[in-house]
Amino acid sequence: MADVKLTGVGKSYGDVKILRGIDLDIRDGEFMVFVGPSGCGKSTLLRTIAGLEEITEGELRIGGRVVNDVPPAERGIAMVFQSYALYPHMDLYDNMAFGLKLAKVPKDEIDRSVQQAAKILHIEHLLQRKPKDLSGGQRQRVAIGRAIVRKPEVFLFDEPLSNLDTALRVKMRYEFAKLHEQFKATMVYVTHDQVEAMTLADRIVVLQAGRVEQVGAPMALYEHPCNLFVAGFIGSPGMNFIDAVVVEARSTGASVRLGGGELIHCAVDASAAMAGDKVRLGVRPEHLRAGVDDNALQTMVTFVESLGSMTYAYCGNPGVEDVITCAVEGDRPIEGGQALALSVPPEKTYLFDAEGRAFPRLRAAGHRHAA
Repeated sequence: MADVKLTGVGKSYGDVKILRGIDLDIRDGEFMVFVGPSGCGKSTLLRTIAGLEEITEGELRIGGRVVNDVPPAERGIAMVFQSYALYPHMDLYDNMAFGLKLAKVPKDEIDRSVQQAAKILHIEHLLQRKPKDLSGGQRQRVAIGRAIVRKPEVFLFDEPLSNLDTALRVKMRYEFAKLHEQFKATMVYVTHDQVEAMTLADRIVVLQAGRVEQVGAPMALYEHPCNLFVAGFIGSPGMNFIDAVVVEARSTGASVRLGGGELIHCAVDASAAMAGDKVRLGVRPEHLRAGVDDNALQTMVTFVESLGSMTYAYCGNPGVEDVITCAVEGDRPIEGGQALALSVPPEKTYLFDAEGRAFPRLRAAGHRHAA
């Protein structure tokens, strides 16, 4: 096992910058997940660690060793690709053994490694089959097995579940978690699916336009996003954002007025704001409550998604440009065209300044409304 340290890492193609000054410490034995929208640079970042992309600037260390100019085969890494990259003319045994044969590993050691990996992945009964005879999940297990037999210091995974159906993705997430627990290895995982990130990661790296926006444990990012982008990216469905104007701002809380005239109290440290400042109020769909209190807004339901245990109501408000999404219990009757008051718990609110930076949230106990 090994840690991975990136210092000022950049990647450019001519004048086009893909990665911009990446500083990142991936701890020994950590499961780190890179997330972000398409084109943010997450796969390029993974490929620079693998040595498949040349670093334009900065320094990369694996296990304390500078590897900027070290070939991929000598970095102590193994990579699993989105496309599986299996040899179609070889059976599974030979696919898993191929890299070891090239490295001239003794035959008995190759057999022991392949059989052990196959047993861990529950594919020992499939070793004589060709890739075309397997399901997507089985092919993915073979690709993982090929990485395991190399006994790498660092495992790299590039969107390994994106070709699988929903049910199989859930099952394979569980398999990845078990593998990490069993091997205690450093794992770096790229995905566009933030549900995968939230369920698998020790820490998540949120990327945008080649930059690191925030690094932290899944719940830390969910509860304390540093800016508007991270707040909108982490969480499903995404956070609601509503334009507002500051009425009163204190270190103990803030009051903001929405376009429809509603006054909403927020449990944030707004000491850096002033009355009249334009801000954006954030509240997650699962934190809105159907019901009237002194911190609520009136809406009209425009569309309903019933998922059984949960119902998502998409609501409009005369003073709010975007649709407001609310999550309620699945057995609550809600119809399109229905008036619905949505209560906004102050301790569940977020507030962002004109540059998109988050005001610090107050702890649930100890905050009070701005007077």
